[in-house]
Amino acid sequence: MAGIFRDDLLKGRTAFVTGGGSGIGLHMAERFAAHGATVVLAGRRREKLDEAAAGIRAAGGAAHGVALDVRDYSAVEAALRDTHTRFGELDILLCAAAGNFPAPVTGMSANGFKAVVDIDLLGTFHACRAAYPWLRKPGACVLNISAGQATIPMALQAHVCAAKAGVEMLTRTLAIEWGPEGIRANCITPGATDDTEGMRRLAPADADRAAVVGRIPLGRMGTRDELADLALFLCSGAAAYITGAVFVCDGGLSLGGSGLPLTFVRPS
Repeated sequence: MAGIFRDDLLKGRTAFVTGGGSGIGLHMAERFAAHGATVVLAGRRREKLDEAAAGIRAAGGAAHGVALDVRDYSAVEAALRDTHTRFGELDILLCAAAGNFPAPVTGMSANGFKAVVDIDLLGTFHACRAAYPWLRKPGACVLNISAGQATIPMALQAHVCAAKAGVEMLTRTLAIEWGPEGIRANCITPGATDDTEGMRRLAPADADRAAVVGRIPLGRMGTRDELADLALFLCSGAAAYITGAVFVCDGGLSLGGSGLPLTFVRPS
């Protein structure tokens, strides 16, 4: 959980994290806890949440788990109300719950498309809307996790493209509507990040990974630590005047260039 910031940066703050039982959401929650925040991890699997929260507590942090499905507004609302009752006003809302599977449009059922949109987009709306009464005003930060598919059309990813584009526009709208009350709303767009479920699904073989890395100007995949440091910055006072922004953390992958693997264009 080591970071580049001082250990008390988020001391006394409370963070609610959807998708907090694993992956990027958990890693960001671990970073928040390491810098003083009390984190509430929300996800579908109780055993994963309990294990994740125990790991944070073993490292000296404060963490609690709550099992819910972000597609169920009443469950999300109840969890956020309980979080407010137990820990007071909410300082950080991190929406990291996401779903994905590669499939062409003609090979995707309506239910499959809907499932991803409901988790990624509707789930983000549910958390933001339900959290609003309990967000610290002024001072709260909403941080949503997007994806490159929000702005770059990708084959086999129509559902994610649609959902994440909605997440980014929702975030910008929240920044406008909630800004006068002192609530900030921003997005992080991760790129190819090592040791994540997304990369295991989208680039399962060594050849797939090599093809991805060949298109990244920095010549490597990102790390979960790099994303966690960006999240920590955006949720801290150092980012107090930043809202409605989408931060792309992808090593330059989204810049596109010629579309050729960069081994063909890098100087020898």
